[in-house]
Amino acid sequence: MLPAKAKQMVVMLLCSLLLFAPYQTYDKEQVTASSENEALTDQLNMIMADEKLEGALAGVSIRSAETGEVIYEHDAGKRLKPASNMKLLTAAAALEVLGPEYTFPTEVLAEGEIKGNKLHGDLYLKGKGDPTLMEEDFEDLVNALKENGIKEVKGNVIADDSWYDDVRLSEDISWNDETNYYAAQVSALTAAPNADYDAGTVIVEAHPADTAGEPAEVKVVPENDYVEIINKAKTVPMDQEKDISIERKHGTNQIIVEGEIPVEGFRSRSWVAVDEPSGLALNLFGSALDKEDIKVKGELAGEGSAPESAELLASKQSMSLEELLVPFMKLSNNGHAETLIKEMGKVVHGEGSWEKGLEVVEDFLMDIGVEADTLRLRDGSGMSHVNMVPAHEISELLYQVRGKEWYPAYLASLPVAGNSDRFVGGTLRYRMNDTPAEDNVKAKTGSLTGVTSLSGYVTSKDGEELIFAVVLNNYLGSVQDIEDEIAITLAEYEFSSEE
Repeated sequence: MLPAKAKQMVVMLLCSLLLFAPYQTYDKEQVTASSENEALTDQLNMIMADEKLEGALAGVSIRSAETGEVIYEHDAGKRLKPASNMKLLTAAAALEVLGPEYTFPTEVLAEGEIKGNKLHGDLYLKGKGDPTLMEEDFEDLVNALKENGIKEVKGNVIADDSWYDDVRLSEDISWNDETNYYAAQVSALTAAPNADYDAGTVIVEAHPADTAGEPAEVKVVPENDYVEIINKAKTVPMDQEKDISIERKHGTNQIIVEGEIPVEGFRSRSWVAVDEPSGLALNLFGSALDKEDIKVKGELAGEGSAPESAELLASKQSMSLEELLVPFMKLSNNGHAETLIKEMGKVVHGEGSWEKGLEVVEDFLMDIGVEADTLRLRDGSGMSHVNMVPAHEISELLYQVRGKEWYPAYLASLPVAGNSDRFVGGTLRYRMNDTPAEDNVKAKTGSLTGVTSLSGYVTSKDGEELIFAVVLNNYLGSVQDIEDEIAITLAEYEFSSEE
């Protein structure tokens, strides 16, 4: 038995420990850390104690890239919304299932008899998922027709996008997002306005007229008459402010441009998702036919499926999947992710749908040792707020793929911190500049309202290759600097100093 005075001293000591304890504690359930590397654990715990994470959810998993050994984890088993870190799963599955050299064909087929230079029947433009088709590609297909001697089509010209199902948007896309480029409709036949390959969109530009009081000048790229421009924008004196909005009316292809733009002011430019992108592709193909004086006696007739008996007259292959991965991952292209999901479903299960494509992703993850049973996958891009992926499974994926033959293509597709080249630095080109993480961290970003993520690879100061996954949810304000701080801490850490 302790004397009364000793008991009093023990109570006072315990009270003082509680009083001066850190505001956030780390119990065994929250943190897993190697018994080695205590200094690194302390640094990471300090970062995770940031008051900006109070009330938020934060999953962190760090492991050795060489052995897969977990070095540090914080709530890494909790299922969190990954945002665009979902693309890490999609890209890996696509490389495994489709292969780095995989391409998407686009075909022109004829149903009917060709007599002389006339097709007595219908012409079909059949898409098979290529998200990189641009105006010049439709012109190339028409030139191939011309070289085959076709100068007239007696029937209709028909868009065939039957390679995938007719569900255009994944199930959790919100009404507000539907007309924005990052939520463009997914179709097997589509078109992109430039080499960012935002398929299913057009670029709308508003320029000032030379004189105040005149309507603004509106330009659409690619030029087409599939969308209808409603121009309500006015040119105002140069001392006034620019205030332009460019929006598509839901359920239509009417794009309303309104507001004010000053004389000699800078243009306003916006990417706008179109309704039914196969129609845009058909419109561009029809314009190319006109340019080459190939007459169409029928109509540009909307959608239909080419019969199996149709004759192939011309075709074009897309760039390889390995090449596509660069704009896909560097620029975090949502449409590419969803196209790959549908393509995997088509190739493996004969059905180009989100349901079948996500089955393929889950099967791949299970095959490589990721616990797919603990995930909820609703799309391939991460746009859904219903996706759930623990940080531990992301870091496990990043470890397992290092043994794949296609891993160099996967690694090369990741944004590189602080590299100003848009197709190298990608979404990380303005982050972690002038730190040990610059040109070192190769990682996929992710962002939704209340969600940010950063997962990838980094080399420590003394040459240790590390894998990290950081997923932060339900925060207020901005916490992206916490992701960067974790990555920078890993880049400047010296494991040899622990020995």
